Amino acid sequence: MHKIIVLGAGLVGGPIAIDLSKELDFEISIADINENSLAKITCNQRIKSVQKDMSNPSDVINLVSDYDYVINAVPGFMGFQTLKAIIEAGKSAVDIAFFPEDFFLLNDLAKEKGVTIISDMGVAPGMSNVLIGYADAMLDRTEKAIIYVGGLPKIREQPFEYKAVFSPADVIEEYTRPARIVENGKIVIREALSEPELLFFPKIGTLEAFNSDGLRSLIKTIDAPFMVEKTLRYPGHIDKMKFLRETGFFQKEEVKINGCSVSPLALTSKLLFPKWKLEEGEDDITIMKVIVEGKAEGKKTLYSWDLYDQYNHDTHIHSMARTTGYTASSALRMIIKGLYRKPGVSAPEFIGKNKECVKFLFNSLEERGVIYHEIKKTEL
Repeated sequence: MHKIIVLGAGLVGGPIAIDLSKELDFEISIADINENSLAKITCNQRIKSVQKDMSNPSDVINLVSDYDYVINAVPGFMGFQTLKAIIEAGKSAVDIAFFPEDFFLLNDLAKEKGVTIISDMGVAPGMSNVLIGYADAMLDRTEKAIIYVGGLPKIREQPFEYKAVFSPADVIEEYTRPARIVENGKIVIREALSEPELLFFPKIGTLEAFNSDGLRSLIKTIDAPFMVEKTLRYPGHIDKMKFLRETGFFQKEEVKINGCSVSPLALTSKLLFPKWKLEEGEDDITIMKVIVEGKAEGKKTLYSWDLYDQYNHDTHIHSMARTTGYTASSALRMIIKGLYRKPGVSAPEFIGKNKECVKFLFNSLEERGVIYHEIKKTEL
């Protein structure tokens, strides 16, 4: 019996616990400070709830010490310190906290403890990295890697035609944080929301794409002259977000109004988040296209993968939770089965170098209805 604990009972953590609880040789617990979040999940009798404030790393060490494996699904602002505590406790883990810090800073500690950590193992970052790593291993030379990805409500409602399928605060970061891309083999900085494109996707129609800071570890691990990640939204969204940003509504620094100090970002968040809330039972979709170009055996070769996923009305699980959470739970199964046991902290693209691991992930996700369609084109 493998004892597993999921840290974080939010939109993604809950479905991960539910998915893992279907394995009869897994004993599943889930921890969160929010009792209501736990109650929604632990009506499943195979999942044990642990109400816990995980802001103190020493408490995290004590919490995970009784378990064999951990999934880190806490909010990003506490993700790094939580993962460090998991490693210090000597536990192997899959991490989807998507914290801003460099997870490779924990690599030496993880090696010292002899544990296997796979970080950023969601949909993007996550499977996007796996696919790029997989293509890079099959090519003699990788020349270009492009990721288009977005989570959207299926029903478009004015004025925003958008709902936050993950933390709204993290969404706003996509509109303000400069995007790192690779051009001519060098890291360059582009303004968020810049270089818009219009792309057509079957089942949904035309979407707009803009630069976002989503390459993360790929910048360090993949040697390609050009790499970029772009976020997908319904057409018109860029102009709305640019208007808010350039007018100062996303500004963190406080301003004085009638003698009171107010953060424009805090006010904007307070007003926007209720309008962006994805309600229970509300249909959402996840779209991703990954394109990798290069040369193999002297011929120009292109690999591409397309994902279209939507809310599951049978399980009542949102698409972003499915595509992110099932990737993480599948990766943990991969570790438990011994398919991937590399000591240290691994980026998802490292998994892509192992064809057996990639096959396992594809099969595991397909069993859960998350299907990546592959196309390979070779110059004649």
